[in-house]
Amino acid sequence: MQKPLVWLPACHRNLDLSDPGGYIVLADRYAEAVDQLDLQPVLFPLAGADDVDALLPLVDGVLLTGSPSNVEASHYGGTALPTDLLDPRRDALTMRLVRAALAAGVPLFGVCRGLQEMNVALGGTLHQQVHAEQGHLDHREPDDQPMEVQFAHRHEVRLVPGSAFAQWAGATTAQVNSLHGQGIKRLGQGLVAEAFAPDGLVEGVRYERSGAFAFGVQWHPEWRYASTPFYARTFEAFAQACRVHFARRRSSP
Repeated sequence: MQKPLVWLPACHRNLDLSDPGGYIVLADRYAEAVDQLDLQPVLFPLAGADDVDALLPLVDGVLLTGSPSNVEASHYGGTALPTDLLDPRRDALTMRLVRAALAAGVPLFGVCRGLQEMNVALGGTLHQQVHAEQGHLDHREPDDQPMEVQFAHRHEVRLVPGSAFAQWAGATTAQVNSLHGQGIKRLGQGLVAEAFAPDGLVEGVRYERSGAFAFGVQWHPEWRYASTPFYARTFEAFAQACRVHFARRRSSP
């Protein structure tokens, strides 16, 4: 039986210095989370902005994954730092894809870089180095430690009472992991901040102009999500929205 299709935009990396062609990559934990929710992850490896209008009607959800790369600062009026790892092909796709998915009512979930893509696509800006901003925490992971340590709960987030985040957490606070160097500076148009780190950094948003699921988070709920109720309920809400879209799409003439 066919499953709802979830589009996961790929990253573009040079993983082999002897191969100038580069690689199209996706961290398997995102695809595994989608698969475990009885959804079908799909890639359109060479899709660009001009392909969005043709491909988006084929899917039932979009999951914007995290990535080692940063959204290039030129997209929000800044200049890239010398230390930035950039992915211009992904930027070109996701800037268009975010706006198209929201306009079409396709469920959209942004994780880490995906949250930042949502924000920038809607006219927002980013702190390029949160840890260098006065009054802010260092939100980066200890990258010399095992993955279990890197993805361990790092700090609390404050959740707006009555928000979907508070419902998924079953409380107005929750513990989350933290693996990012950049973060939201100015919110994009239509985004509502509903989760905050202890230093006030916006870490969870809702798009207020969509009737479909449209949320972004700065943490990584895909990491062993089934063993963390807050993460599991968030992903299940996204999955349910994809199932609703799938049923509607199949019933359309």
